[in-house]
Amino acid sequence: ILASMLSLIIYWLIRDRYRVRDLNGKHVFVTGCDTGLGNSLAKWLDKKGFCVIAACTTEKGSQELRSCSSLSLKTVNLNLADSSSIAMAVEFVTEQTAGKGLFSLVSNAEVTAPVGPTDWLRIEDFHSVLDISLLGLIEITLKLLPLLKKAEGRVVNLINAKGLMAFIGGGYSLSKWGMEAFSDTLRIEMQHFGVKVSIVEHGFFKTEVVNSDIIEKHLFKLWNRLTPEIRDSYGEKYF
Repeated sequence: ILASMLSLIIYWLIRDRYRVRDLNGKHVFVTGCDTGLGNSLAKWLDKKGFCVIAACTTEKGSQELRSCSSLSLKTVNLNLADSSSIAMAVEFVTEQTAGKGLFSLVSNAEVTAPVGPTDWLRIEDFHSVLDISLLGLIEITLKLLPLLKKAEGRVVNLINAKGLMAFIGGGYSLSKWGMEAFSDTLRIEMQHFGVKVSIVEHGFFKTEVVNSDIIEKHLFKLWNRLTPEIRDSYGEKYF
């Protein structure tokens, strides 16, 4: 048993010392790069020498990122709730990789609000979160799989670990649990093609996604549209 444990520790140490070599020409596509974690990651990968393609939701975000990065970093506007926007982004990535395939897809984009008690919500409130944070992620991954298989690349899904605790109603926790399931299934299926699939569960960062003012704004909106019966059943003190 001790020999087995020692062998496992040695394997872990050797594995964790592995570094990707020859970064030149390796394309990495990162979503959610306007601010926060995706923005910082795009800049860091750019400094390391990767060919970064950063997806932003706004033109302002794209311009600000390009202004503080090298000329090799490219940006593309992406709305994960819009299939036509996803298709255009995939076409852009295909052009940029020029037949080499995609070394990595890093999915980071997410939407938090609206969150609240479940019977305060409507089905469209779930769609507004899931269409971006889960279904949009799945759609762009599916469309980029041919490029990832060609390069024997990797998929890295960044998942807020607090989303795995279902402590409040809404699509946020659903999207995180769904991302975990999608990633685990994809990992098994893509192993045959040499494509790695990883999950990075990170903590809370102070970004627009978790801005308490935005969440509070949505809560007021939900409260004000409730029927008198539901509002009375909770009461002002609860709110």
